[in-house]
Amino acid sequence: MRIGVDVMGGDYAPDQILKGCVQSVPFLEDGDTLVLFGEEGLILETLEERGLKGHPRIEIVGTTEVIGMDDPPVESMKAKKNSSIVVMNQMASPRAQNKLDVVISAGNTGACVAASQYFMRRLPGVVRPGICVTVPTFSGPIVLIDVGANIEPKPSHLAQYGVMGDVYAREILEIKNPRVALMNVGGEEQKGTDLMREARDHLRRFENLNFTGFVEGRGVFNGEADVVITDGVVGNVMLKLAEGLSSGIFKALAHETLATDPDLVMRLEGVIKSLYAKYDYHEYGGAPLLGVNGVSLISHGSSKDRTIKNAVLRGRAFANAKINEKIVARLATVKMEQVEA
Repeated sequence: MRIGVDVMGGDYAPDQILKGCVQSVPFLEDGDTLVLFGEEGLILETLEERGLKGHPRIEIVGTTEVIGMDDPPVESMKAKKNSSIVVMNQMASPRAQNKLDVVISAGNTGACVAASQYFMRRLPGVVRPGICVTVPTFSGPIVLIDVGANIEPKPSHLAQYGVMGDVYAREILEIKNPRVALMNVGGEEQKGTDLMREARDHLRRFENLNFTGFVEGRGVFNGEADVVITDGVVGNVMLKLAEGLSSGIFKALAHETLATDPDLVMRLEGVIKSLYAKYDYHEYGGAPLLGVNGVSLISHGSSKDRTIKNAVLRGRAFANAKINEKIVARLATVKMEQVEA
């Protein structure tokens, strides 16, 4: 499997991204190749320091431009054709030679989405791809889609997210019959906008989809759904709010425990670290852009070395699970005459 990584993308690039790539090398399997995109001299220097220069499972594709985190996505993709994001996604095109099976970037989310859609194209039957993230809750992990790819979805887009999220929950989280719910301001039938109510009606028509209706924000963490559908704005805000709250709670817990009984901190250290790992986004590596004809993992902008290492492992698992083929098969059974581009 050929796994591409954008070395230049992210708040801590290139240092932390390269460190994560190095950490992933021992976990590569026979036939795996890690393809690094970015400033060639910098990459070579790091690999030499780690004794990995000339490693048979590492390739380097030198690029000369970088799409910044604040750059306009589509315009930058067109203007910076030799950027790591663009060149990497070009090599994931179905027509590319030495095609990449997986691409990973912690860079500009909008540019990653635009480049993956442009070069990989969409899967048959998919109208609009969405970023699908695994969110840890008190009742176990759930699927949240979309978290930033589509900020103004149509009802039919949200309906397709329900189908794609259902496939992901079954195959990756191993939930046999996922409960699919639509994020709204309340659970009552009359609540929400016309868009939300129309999306709900679409979802109800789908056979073999365990659609349970609307879900409120608090219900997400109370275990009321396994797949939560929302637009890219709400999903992104919700995800980052949950990350900030989780981090803050653990810091406050550690501070209060230390102030009350320093010895108790030592006794609870293992428990706190174990809990933190369950609610830490670094453990999940990256979120797949579901609906593109390939595997595009978008990692958090603040990704560290272990985030990238986990993204490499998660990307391989996603490709091996053949999620895309299963999404195409499911969508083929869904009547979507109402879908609009």
